[in-house]
Amino acid sequence: MTPGTREANNGNWRTARRWAGLLAGIAKPIVQSEWRGEPADIAIALHAKRSAASIARLRDEAPGVPLVLVLSGTDLYRDLPRSPEAARSLALADRIVALQADALGHVPAEHLGKCEVIHQSSPALSPARKRSGRLDCVAVGHLREEKDPRTLWRALGLLDPRLPIRLRHIGAPLDPALGRQARALAARDPRFRWSGALPHGLARCAIRDAHVLVHPSIMEGGANVIVEAITAGTPVVASRVSGNIGMLGRDYPGYFEAGDAHGLASLLARLAADPGALRGLRRACESRRPLFLPAHERAALRRLVLGLLGARRR
Repeated sequence: MTPGTREANNGNWRTARRWAGLLAGIAKPIVQSEWRGEPADIAIALHAKRSAASIARLRDEAPGVPLVLVLSGTDLYRDLPRSPEAARSLALADRIVALQADALGHVPAEHLGKCEVIHQSSPALSPARKRSGRLDCVAVGHLREEKDPRTLWRALGLLDPRLPIRLRHIGAPLDPALGRQARALAARDPRFRWSGALPHGLARCAIRDAHVLVHPSIMEGGANVIVEAITAGTPVVASRVSGNIGMLGRDYPGYFEAGDAHGLASLLARLAADPGALRGLRRACESRRPLFLPAHERAALRRLVLGLLGARRR
């Protein structure tokens, strides 16, 4: 059960579709936006608050069905402290999954015993031959406040236009005002290109071809786009927020403070001027790559599901 849809093509939807594929062979997964009363041996719900109605109905009508709750960024960093629906979902779940390790510090202590971390994964791509003589940056994320595209755009405006830096932004205008701003920026600044929404394969190719992925979110549950960059040989520049720290590690050298356009601009300028700094980011990302192998995600997910099914049958 996921609040995401194929049309929205957001993180929740992509996680649900990938997990359905990883479970093939041991299960017949059905991906849908809510539980409608169908028979099930196990239920997996993404998003504590937005799936709360389905979770409550499942517990009322099928109390013996094991329930796994997957926590989103808005669950962890906005809803849990103040949403009774999200809190109830945690209480009703048999197991709770976080998509990155730092998330566990934001789960109420009484639920930590049923939590585990399953890192997302992506198939590796052969690294591309990067364009020489300039720094090509790509940002991939739908235009909405949580992704904080304005900080990225302000940072571009702060950069010396003589620096060989280019920025491509990929993502649908979920916030129409942000869409208008992106369109206006592309019209006045030749360094910026807004591509709107792209099919997943084209977005991955754009990530692979860039020198860096820039990820300025102010709220993240565990961004799969970071995984897709690392497994394509593209290092990451990211805001220092919990969801990114849980993916990249506390000592990662490519952070800027969330909302700090000056800090981001300084970091990009340094990467453009210093090939050694870019190589350092690449090495740091390469050290994280084993966390994001599809075989690891598949094994962890299947172990979780088979364990719950076995417990139900005993």
